Amino acid sequence: MGENGRPRMYPPMYVGLSVLLMYGLHHFLPGRQIIDWPSRYWGLVPVVLGLWVVLSVRIMFIRAGTTIKPFQESSKLVVNGPFRFSRNPIYLGMTVALFGFAILLGSLTPFLVPPMFFLVINRYFVPVEEAMLAAAFGSQFDEYRGRVRRWL
Repeated sequence: MGENGRPRMYPPMYVGLSVLLMYGLHHFLPGRQIIDWPSRYWGLVPVVLGLWVVLSVRIMFIRAGTTIKPFQESSKLVVNGPFRFSRNPIYLGMTVALFGFAILLGSLTPFLVPPMFFLVINRYFVPVEEAMLAAAFGSQFDEYRGRVRRWL
């Protein structure tokens, strides 16, 4: 953590580290192989879906003229597209993609990493970001928060 209590790395770095950790666990401490070939190819579905959500939301933010970076003040509250179903579709997409990668690897231990990623994001990023949105958009964010769940 940085001096201000905020993480020093942004979530894409956590995704990258998670992928490396999953790969390392698969090769050095795989546990039991729980998904065999060719069924492991099904992992491409959540990987592609998760990355598609992340990239499409990134494009939405660019078009809206607001920042996608955590802990920077947003200039617009985006509530359309995937934000109609989740207040955190980017983090949800990242988590889904990590589960897809675990499926592609097929061994037991990589499945430990996506829940850890989720817990880190939910603990260190989401509360701060939502507090900033509440401060910036007040009742507009309160109304949005009242009708859309944090995750799904």
